[in-house]
Amino acid sequence: MKVLVVGGGGREHAIIRKLKESPKITALYAAPGNAGIGYDATCVPIKATDVEAIADWAAENRMDYVVVTPDNPLAMGLVDLLEEKGIPAFGPNKKAAVIEASKAFSKGLMKKYHIPTARYETFSDVEKAKAYLNTCDTWPMVLKADGLALGKGVLICQDKAEALTAIEEMMVGGKFGASGNTVVIEEFLIGPEVSVLAFTDGETVVPMVSSMDHKRALDGDRGLNTGGMGTVAPNPYYTPEIAQICMETIFEPTVAAMKAEGRPFKGCLYFGLMLAPDGPTVIEYNCRFGDPETQVVLPLLESDLFTVMEAVTQGRLSEVEVSFSDRNAACVVLASGGYPEHYEKGKAITGLANGQLSGGEATVYHAGTSLKEGTLVTSGGRVLGVTAMGTDLKEALDKAYTAAEKIAFEGLHKRSDIGARALAAKP
Repeated sequence: MKVLVVGGGGREHAIIRKLKESPKITALYAAPGNAGIGYDATCVPIKATDVEAIADWAAENRMDYVVVTPDNPLAMGLVDLLEEKGIPAFGPNKKAAVIEASKAFSKGLMKKYHIPTARYETFSDVEKAKAYLNTCDTWPMVLKADGLALGKGVLICQDKAEALTAIEEMMVGGKFGASGNTVVIEEFLIGPEVSVLAFTDGETVVPMVSSMDHKRALDGDRGLNTGGMGTVAPNPYYTPEIAQICMETIFEPTVAAMKAEGRPFKGCLYFGLMLAPDGPTVIEYNCRFGDPETQVVLPLLESDLFTVMEAVTQGRLSEVEVSFSDRNAACVVLASGGYPEHYEKGKAITGLANGQLSGGEATVYHAGTSLKEGTLVTSGGRVLGVTAMGTDLKEALDKAYTAAEKIAFEGLHKRSDIGARALAAKP
């Protein structure tokens, strides 16, 4: 089988390295990939958002299967284009990808089908949004751009003045482009956050190992929101009892709701959950593997990923076994100084040979790297994800941090407290 993976980040690198283990795959390609992915697959210089060109290339080069992972090409209908050309693909079609592409849609879906979520209102008129905020007496409040915003379209506003300024920036100033033309304003929930990725073929849903993301740029969960500075799996707050509640009240009802709406979801459905005092609640849906959650979840997958993906596409997920290791995994992200705001690119990376550390104590997933005159250099905000596994979380974290210390580039920034909350957890 010749397989193309669409995307060029750490998530895609994790997927590619897991797919490499499948005896069914004879050739792996990535579009566009990155320097690290280039050691594991053949990179094709086509942007992930150039969906027409990707579909044409896949057809011309007779790909047997395509894995579409980023949100934008899914929302743009790349899976639909591939299906029109007779190429099976992993990922939801355009109608189903709206569960992430529009927060107004997803919140409406949860309200209609009684799936637990935060109370909210949706606005497309800036003056009505401001008038609503002036009536709010409980703070903080959460403001969400309706459309895709590279994971940065969510603002937690501590008071009315901050919220009114944010509304002006989003709806008038175009802070998130067209994605901010409609805004969801919702209550702020308190509790441990949990990420759960799930395979689903539109009927059956199979949750993967839970994980805990760390979004803030600085230690102690301070600083700006990022795409993710590290993850651990499993999440200790996500007990078997809570998992059962989530299956019955969130996972299965969501898949059934999408089917009832004529938008059956096939692919990886991401559930961002808050374990609120009155029970598990949905913060957000994503229509694809999370990043960097994938970098700790897939290393724990014991089943053949490609076999599972094929079963999802073919609507027979119930027929395959999906099993995970009982070990722990931890990922520490090495970022460019200044991320998620201004940062410099082109900094030489040292400590790696052929994209990896020697010794095999950890796996290095490349998120923002490129080759410049034969030298591996930084080319993004999040540069590398260093993932290690252990019999318990402390061992996994110790191994990940020890490995991360062997890698260097100018301006390197990483959090030193990834997993601290998980280690201290008393669920």
